[in-house]
Amino acid sequence: MPSPTKKRKLNTGSSKPSALPSRGLEYFFSKQKDNKSSENGKKDVEEIDNPSSKHDQAHCMTDEELARKLQSEWDKEAETAGRASGSPAPSTISNSRATPGVTETSQTPREFPNLVPDVKKAENKGKGTLSLQSVSASVDSISESIPFDESPLTFDPAEYAPKLQEHWSSDGGDASYALLTRCFVLVNGTSSRIKIVDTLVNCLRVLIEADPESLLPAVWLATNSISPPYISLELGLGGSAISKALKNVCGLDGRSLKAIYDRHGDAGDVAFEAKKKQSFTLRKPRPLTVKGVYQSLVKIANSQGQGSGEVKQRIVDRLLQDARGGEESRYVVRTLCQHLRIGAVKTTMLIALSRAFLLSRPPSADFPLKSVSDLKALKKEELAEVWSRAEEIVKACFARRPNYNDLIPTMLEIGVCDELLLRCDLTLHVPLRPMLGSITRDLSEMLTKLQGRDFACEFKYDGQRAQVHCDDKGKVSIFSRHLEVMTDKYPDLVELVLKIRGEGVSSFIMEGEVVAVDQKTGELKNFQTLTNRARKDVEIGSITIEVCLFAFDLMHLNGQPLLDRPFRERRSLLRSLFIEIPHRFTWVKSLDATSQDSEVVLDFFKQATDTKCEGIMVKILDNLPDLPATSQAAEDLNQTAEEIRENETLSLPAKSKAKKGTGKGKAKGTSGDGAGEEKKSSSRRKALLATYEPDKRLDSWLKVKKDYNSSFDTLDLVPVAAWHGQGRKAKWWSPILMAVRNDATGSLEAVCKCISGFTDVFYKANKKFYDDGSGEDLPDANAAERGEEGDGIDNNLEERNSENYKNVRRSKPSFIEYYGPEPDVWFEPQEVWEMAFADITLSPTYTAAIGLVSQERGLSLRFPRFLKKREDKGIEEASSSEFLAGLYRKQEAKAPIVPADQEIGDGDEEEL
Repeated sequence: MPSPTKKRKLNTGSSKPSALPSRGLEYFFSKQKDNKSSENGKKDVEEIDNPSSKHDQAHCMTDEELARKLQSEWDKEAETAGRASGSPAPSTISNSRATPGVTETSQTPREFPNLVPDVKKAENKGKGTLSLQSVSASVDSISESIPFDESPLTFDPAEYAPKLQEHWSSDGGDASYALLTRCFVLVNGTSSRIKIVDTLVNCLRVLIEADPESLLPAVWLATNSISPPYISLELGLGGSAISKALKNVCGLDGRSLKAIYDRHGDAGDVAFEAKKKQSFTLRKPRPLTVKGVYQSLVKIANSQGQGSGEVKQRIVDRLLQDARGGEESRYVVRTLCQHLRIGAVKTTMLIALSRAFLLSRPPSADFPLKSVSDLKALKKEELAEVWSRAEEIVKACFARRPNYNDLIPTMLEIGVCDELLLRCDLTLHVPLRPMLGSITRDLSEMLTKLQGRDFACEFKYDGQRAQVHCDDKGKVSIFSRHLEVMTDKYPDLVELVLKIRGEGVSSFIMEGEVVAVDQKTGELKNFQTLTNRARKDVEIGSITIEVCLFAFDLMHLNGQPLLDRPFRERRSLLRSLFIEIPHRFTWVKSLDATSQDSEVVLDFFKQATDTKCEGIMVKILDNLPDLPATSQAAEDLNQTAEEIRENETLSLPAKSKAKKGTGKGKAKGTSGDGAGEEKKSSSRRKALLATYEPDKRLDSWLKVKKDYNSSFDTLDLVPVAAWHGQGRKAKWWSPILMAVRNDATGSLEAVCKCISGFTDVFYKANKKFYDDGSGEDLPDANAAERGEEGDGIDNNLEERNSENYKNVRRSKPSFIEYYGPEPDVWFEPQEVWEMAFADITLSPTYTAAIGLVSQERGLSLRFPRFLKKREDKGIEEASSSEFLAGLYRKQEAKAPIVPADQEIGDGDEEEL
């Protein structure tokens, strides 16, 4: 804790304050009133000249014993002063909002850092008194007793709301942060998705009924954000601000802080441990509220310019000082770090909101609710149907307008109903969440899924997906796939958009791919070239990397949403109402086909990959009813798929070959043969709609990328480091940093991170092999309550030897070259893994083969995928950087230059 700016002048009668020896705690805190006699003055001088006796006595006591002794002495002095003035002295100091620090005494001694003083002048003639407050006693016991993890059908918020409101009324009436912390603790304590949803539902219901105004900030805090992605509101906090706050508030020095962090590896866990060590405080913390914490985060994000660092630091200090108990401190710090780690992702929160508003409403609303008794009487499938209808409405609203600031106030007013879709519909300059395509590894699987339907094949360009909004006043907004604003990044596109509107077009929302191109030749450039373009404050005159917008969909036109129109109609409007500008604005190259046009589709796919595209997108053109899959159609389809599989360029991965042929490829005479044929002939395939479905990944859109095995080139790489995974993978290592060998220097050069191709069995074995002693592989603590079997791993963290690491290092080995974000753990290099990949690209982050193909950039892999461990190879036999550079040169030599406006052929007619 920093020293006060103005120290109290000692009343010792001495004029030599400069070279005083170290003083004990009793000296500073026992003299609260002026010394009236010369005997007391001499005694003070004696204590200064020879403080060792009391200093030694202080060292013989624990912090708690000494604190209680001091409290007793202060109480006696306060009582004496009260009798002298004729009024009782206050015994406690609470809810003081003064800046932490001692104003009437000197600084807190370094010997006892766990005491955080705060002094408030009493009314009795300005006399200051101090009172110890137990940190454990300040914990909100009422919130901690609420069983949020009950089933929502048995949990009754009305049972707890009055008591909570009465409890909150003493601190302003707003919902306490302790309530949200209780929810976080329960959610973090289970891996059961059902339990997580139930806990969130019950917490939200309590807020809806007891304090509706705190619901919105609670949802933002629980989703680990403070604004939607398209509103730039970043905390901008570094680790140093949080470390400094922990030192200031909890009395830790740098060495203690580092020791705790090395033991736990999470800033929130460090705050928890530090708060536990703080037994007493001289000021009762003012309880944090949900609204207060959220508003503090907004203030931090809005603090800019000179002095903003100090402002942010004061806010962080205050949040940690007012956090009551270890758990509040843990989640305050995790929120500040933007890494809450409770597993309540966006989808989970939307599900919880939909269920909460079916069961509860605020006191001011009158929308209908579902009867709990009726829901209890439903079967499991019937109950799931009730939940799912509400969930679909809420998810659809959030997909069209992904902002809780719009969604939750409307839900508080009207609940979950069809009107919600109208109130939260598509709007200009608010990005909708894009529709996604399912991944297919080969054309045969794609043709199987789309049998009997007309579809469009489109080039999948190697660029950046963009959503372009334009209103009738000419305002243009451009958003990325992740809903981030890119308007300032592409001022040339903003200028272009106003020129491409055809006659009768006033406003629209269009989607396309922004690709780097050569404006003279139309040659497509790869994504790495596009990343070299500046991201902020781009001036048109300074642009050196030109781009072209390849449009592929139209979702809104002249104030009318087009999401429910089939793709053929949307595409027709796009191509007929907008003006093409060569090499700057055009539509994606496309081909209309059916599953019978296998050869044409194959040629189109080859042309896409030869033109430096990632592959093709395949989209259903029209809405059709369910179609029966006849035996003859299935047989014809199997024949088509077989022909494609025989093509060497499109050879299937091993795991896809197992799905081969469900009809005539079966062995005759098996017991299930006849039943299978009968079932197949009577089956009906799922209807594939051609509508635009925001934030959904459907088979209506299929991605067919370059097959991993099409080049037959793999690399043998060495795993050198890893990070803790997210969500379900948090207890394992994922992603894993891979490296190639440099023969010239003997070093290992990082080449990529890999998260693909691993199974759960592999993850468990890998975590056991590379064990950092963190205990992250422990089983679910609630498994026994749910009647599930554990895996026999010891749950007692105290008994685990955290220093018993296996095959890991705590710091980067000197022979590994990597300069990106710091991994959570470094591996002892000793294994070789075979990796597949789609492309090799130039990279500003990775150092592999730097100097061999570029003097400034190394090489990296796109879409790396683990195949197997090479037990027969040591790290000295891993792939070298020279071999990697050779593969890159071979890859570049294969790619011909094809102008972007080249015609595709007979299948490229436009349907207007």
